[in-house]
Amino acid sequence: MLDHPAARHNPFWEMVPSFAYWPVLLMATIATVIASQAVITGAFSMTQQAVQLGLLPRIEIKRTSETQAGQIFVPAVNQFLLIGVLVLLFAFQSSHKLASAYGIAVTGAMFVDTLLAYVVIRRIWKWTLWQTALLLVPLAALDSVFIASNMLKIPDGAWLPLVFGGVLVLIMWTWTRGANILSAKTRRDSVPLVDLMEILRARAPHRAPGTAIFLTSDPDMTPVALMHNLKHNKVLHERNVILTVRTTETPRVNEEDRVKIEKVNDDFKKVIVNYGFMESPNIPKALAVCRKQGLKFDIMATSFFLGRRSIVPSANSGMPLWQDRLFIYLMKNAANPTDFFKIPPGRVVELGAQVTV
Repeated sequence: MLDHPAARHNPFWEMVPSFAYWPVLLMATIATVIASQAVITGAFSMTQQAVQLGLLPRIEIKRTSETQAGQIFVPAVNQFLLIGVLVLLFAFQSSHKLASAYGIAVTGAMFVDTLLAYVVIRRIWKWTLWQTALLLVPLAALDSVFIASNMLKIPDGAWLPLVFGGVLVLIMWTWTRGANILSAKTRRDSVPLVDLMEILRARAPHRAPGTAIFLTSDPDMTPVALMHNLKHNKVLHERNVILTVRTTETPRVNEEDRVKIEKVNDDFKKVIVNYGFMESPNIPKALAVCRKQGLKFDIMATSFFLGRRSIVPSANSGMPLWQDRLFIYLMKNAANPTDFFKIPPGRVVELGAQVTV
C-alpha cells in the first residue's frame, strides 16, 4: 500500500493474482460459511452458559442430539441473529463500511482475552505478579494501540459492536441485580427451615399422602410455595423434599457428584442437584439418581410445587424505575420453569405471591 496508495481501498484482492481470483473467491466463501457457523454455535453455547450462571433469564434450549451433549439449538438467539444480520445488511449495505465495526469488535475481544488470561494465570496457574506482567503487559500494550486506532472509526460504524455489547451488559446487570434484590426480599419474608420444624411440632397440620417436592434457590429457608401451601391449604405431605438446583464453576459434573441428599427430620429432606454451566437441568433424571441413593418415592404420587412471583415496580426499591420495568419484562419472557427443568407438567402446582422490586 505504501508503493501503491490506491490499493488501500481493497488491499486483499489487490494482492491476489488474476489467475487465482476464482479459487481464492471460492476459498473465501467457504471460510465465510465456516465462520458464520462458528458464530451461531458460539452464540448458542455462550447463551446457555450465561443462563446457567444466572446472568440471563431462563431461555428455551433444545437438544438436537442424543449423543453430543453440546449440540443445542436456542430459538430466541437464532431469531436475534437473523434480526441482527438484516439490520447490518440494511444499515451498512457494503462490506467496506462493515470493516470499521469488525475492527473494533476483534481488537476489543483481544483485549478482553488478555484480561481473562490474567485471571487464569494468577488464580489457576499460580504465577507470580512479575511473571504475569512480563507476559501480559506487552500484549495489553499492543491491544491498546489497536483499540485506540479503531476508536477513530466509531462514527463510521465502529459504534455498532460497542452499542451491542453495552446492551448485553445492561441486560445482564439488570437481571443479576434484580434477582439479588428479589432473593434478598424473599429471604427476609421467609422463615428458616429449622424454625418451621419447631412450628410444625407444636401445631401439626393435616397430612396428605405422597411426596411433595419444593423447588427453591435457598435450601436453608422455607420455600415460598411451602409457606403458601401451609397457609392456604392447611396441609403437609407425608414426605417433603426441598430441592435446589445449583450451577457449578465447571463445564460438567460427574454423575457421582450430581446429587447430594441431607435428611432434616422424618418429614423433610434436602436435595442439592449440581449441574455444570454447559449442562441443561433435567429434574426427572436427577430424581432417578436419588432413588439409587435410597430416596424412595413414586413419581405418579409426587407433586412439584413452584413459587410464581408477580413483580411490581417500585420507585423506592434498589433499582431505578426504568430498570425495574426492564427486569419485569425479562421475568415475564423467561422460559417456564416446568419446561426448563423438564418437570412433568401434570405433576406441577404453582403458588404465587406479589413482590415489589
